[in-house]
Amino acid sequence: MVSLGTLFAFAIVSLGMVCSPGPNMIYLISRTLTQGRIAGIISLLGVMLGFLIYIMATMLGLTALFTAVPVFFETVKFAGAIYLLWLAWNAIKPGSASILEPRKLAIDPPRKLFLMGFMTNLFNPKIAVLYVSLLPQFVDPARGSLLLQSATLGFTQITVSFIVNLLIVCTASKISVWFGTRPTWLRVQRWLMASVLTGLAVRLAFEHGK
Repeated sequence: MVSLGTLFAFAIVSLGMVCSPGPNMIYLISRTLTQGRIAGIISLLGVMLGFLIYIMATMLGLTALFTAVPVFFETVKFAGAIYLLWLAWNAIKPGSASILEPRKLAIDPPRKLFLMGFMTNLFNPKIAVLYVSLLPQFVDPARGSLLLQSATLGFTQITVSFIVNLLIVCTASKISVWFGTRPTWLRVQRWLMASVLTGLAVRLAFEHGK
């Protein structure tokens, strides 16, 4: 069983990831501002289904694969660290736009909203990094079933992500207006997210597989 300390640490990592710039947040903010809060919530439900797919994949073999093939684990680990650093650079590079500067989207029916939310998350490389590279770092074979540990960590991440993204959907308009009139805070947001991503990348690069 996952210890409370490990669970808390993974929840903090999950919080850092969900608050960092990425396709999910851009899509949910843009969709909510374009089509309304209900559309944002439907899209969010699609995003959550994408997380469930990743949890199932993790439970059905990723951890076992890393244990059997350490070289594969090391490759994925460093690739994930490089990707996180790339995200950090894109958040602060000259001319970069804030995630709070939404894109214009077409008006879509509920079924398409759900599907787009699902596809956005399923093909989100940041989430792949979280489940393929970061989650296995918190699994300890000495503490029992790897299947149960992966499920516990996965559902912890889903809970954190759902709460944060629901808050974003419910306050997207206010957040966009507030930050839009305060360019200094937009710069702070970009640097804060870049710092979180860099910290995660460093932790990942120097973490040893269990």
